[in-house]
Amino acid sequence: MRHRSKTVKLQRDKSHREALLRNLACSLIEHRQITTTLAKAKALRPFAESLVTLGKKNSLHSRRRAITLLGSNQLAQRSATTLFDEIAPASADRQGGYCRIIKLGQRRSDAAPMALIEWVDALVTTGDEAAEA
Repeated sequence: MRHRSKTVKLQRDKSHREALLRNLACSLIEHRQITTTLAKAKALRPFAESLVTLGKKNSLHSRRRAITLLGSNQLAQRSATTLFDEIAPASADRQGGYCRIIKLGQRRSDAAPMALIEWVDALVTTGDEAAEA
């Protein structure tokens, strides 16, 4: 039975799954939206939303907790700064539901269901808009 089994294992062991979620979260923070499989997007959503909740508190303790969750490399440091400076203030008036998952259909090679996960409130810039700015 699967009573109260919350963790989505994604057919990986614990350390591999944690590294995958860290990398996906850093990419989501950096690029504002990412395309991945539906299962990975559904596993990433609670992890990313807990990071935004930490970002809304904006204390030294919550910054250190976010860096611990994201990892200790330079990308994680940059991602934590972006999270606290841009993404969390954009979601300040929202009580939850910071991420949106949009189903994209099946991947052509192996028919895996694909999804786009993005922040609801954060501004997504494309290459054309970034060139004009």
